Formats: sequence, C-alpha cells, structure tokens
Amino acid sequence: MSTQMPPVSYIEPVYRPPSEANSLILQVTNGCSWNRCTFCEMYIDPQKKFKPKSEAELLEEIRRCGQQFPGVRRVFLGDGDPMVLSFRRLKTILDAIRTHLPNVTRVSTYALPSNLKRKSVEELQQLRELGLTLIYVGAESGDDEVLRCIDKGETLQTTAESLLKAKQAGIKTSVMLINGIGGTRMSKQHALSSAKLVNLVQPDYLATLVLFSRRGNQRVAEGFGGDFTALNQRQLFEEMELFLSQLKLQKTIFRSDHASNFLVLKGVLNRDLDTMLRQLRRAIETPDRVFLRQDSQRGL
Repeated sequence: MSTQMPPVSYIEPVYRPPSEANSLILQVTNGCSWNRCTFCEMYIDPQKKFKPKSEAELLEEIRRCGQQFPGVRRVFLGDGDPMVLSFRRLKTILDAIRTHLPNVTRVSTYALPSNLKRKSVEELQQLRELGLTLIYVGAESGDDEVLRCIDKGETLQTTAESLLKAKQAGIKTSVMLINGIGGTRMSKQHALSSAKLVNLVQPDYLATLVLFSRRGNQRVAEGFGGDFTALNQRQLFEEMELFLSQLKLQKTIFRSDHASNFLVLKGVLNRDLDTMLRQLRRAIETPDRVFLRQDSQRGL
C-alpha cells in the first residue's frame, strides 16, 4: 500500500506570528541571516544555522501542497527573514504559489529592515502584485542606543525607511516592539523613541510583547555593559503607559496579547487609546486584580 508523501518538511523549531495560526507555513529559509540579537533565542540551536531551502525542493513542496491542500487561503513564508532572498527567487516562489494554490488571498513573511532596504520600491510592488501583502518587522525599539545594546543592526532611521518603502509599495506592515528591552536605565528613552518610530511609519498593525528569556538575561545584560536591570510588572505597565500616551496614529490595529504579557490590550489606535490608558492605570494602581495574567498563565 502506497503512502502519501508529506507536503512540506521542517527543520524545527518553526516560529510564526500568532495571527498566522491557520496559515500554511512554507519554510523558505532555515533560521535567521542576522541571528545576533542578544534577546532572541529562536534560532540559536545548532540545527537552525541559516540556510535557504533549495529552490527545487521548495517548488516541489508548493506543488504537493496544491495537490493535498487545494483550499489553502493564507501562506506564511518562514523562517526569520525570507526577504534576504533575491527578488528573482521570491518572485519564483510567489509565482508557484499562485499557480498551485490559486485560492490563496494573502502571503506574509517576517522581514529584517536591512533586507527590505535592498529591494527597490518597484521590486516590492511586483511582489505585492504576486500576493505578498503583509510583512512582519521586529523593530524591538525605536531608540538607537537600545538597538546598539541588543545588537539589532538597525537604527530608527533604517527601520523607518524600510517600513515606509514597503508601505509605498502597497504592502501592509506589522511592527513588533519589546516592552522592557531597555531595562530600567533606558526605559523612558525606549518608550519615547519607539513612539516616535511608530508615529512616523503609521503601521497597519502594531504589537508588543514583554522581554523574556528561558535561559536568563545574561546575553542581554552583556550588551548593556552589565548595567541592565529587568523591569518589574509595575515598571512594565508604566513604560507601556508612557509609550501609548505619545502615539498619534490614524488607524493602527494594536495587540498586546502575546503569552509574555501580564495585561492584554487590544484596540484601534488612537481611537481606543483612552480606554487602554485607563486599563493600564488600573493595573498600576491595583496590581493584584484578577484581570492580570499570573506567571502560571503566561505560557512561558
């Protein structure tokens, strides 16, 4: 009796944004081409050393997915930054998705700002026309000093330029920031500079998570010269309150519901800003309230 070959192969672990839970994940690259951020543990295992999947193998996987999952409507390109690939290869991938998975209405991917910068607006427009309609960018912070300390390889300017280029090409942007990434010493500048970045780029989606590490913050602390103290729950809320209070957004969908967050915040900014600020103030003033997630509930 013949057995059907699995449509895709993965080198685990595989990560994707929470909103891509129902998407078909194609592992276009293994790992992250930068992989130097001190806070990130996603791609540090030996088997996650960066390497693009061969084009022939990937195209065959897309063909098999078309046979076995013809109704797929969303596709997420992993791992850390498929946008490092050449325009030609990305175009080939999107052409294959369009051919073999004709019901797909959205293709999305993670992207490093530096890799977006290497693509022209015209190239990004062509990728958009072929179905790449959403990119997720982990900006982490808008503060240049914080970005240097975490070895992000970006600045406020490079991140903003790349996001604005994507928006100019008609690609939606989802920006992620890390609450507490500057520690107690840089908390204020992190909040204010991050708000400046977000106000400048006006992302379609904005998300925050809390700095956390299963292996401890030693690598993070080393980047700050050893002068790093993680924020406690109250300080995290105060930093978030300062950040949100500075936002001037037109219509950005905001989510702070990652497993790391103590307080879930959702809404559209700035329409729902006052409601969120009230929620934060209540959390600061009554930290023992049941609406806050306890450590056992945070899924870390």
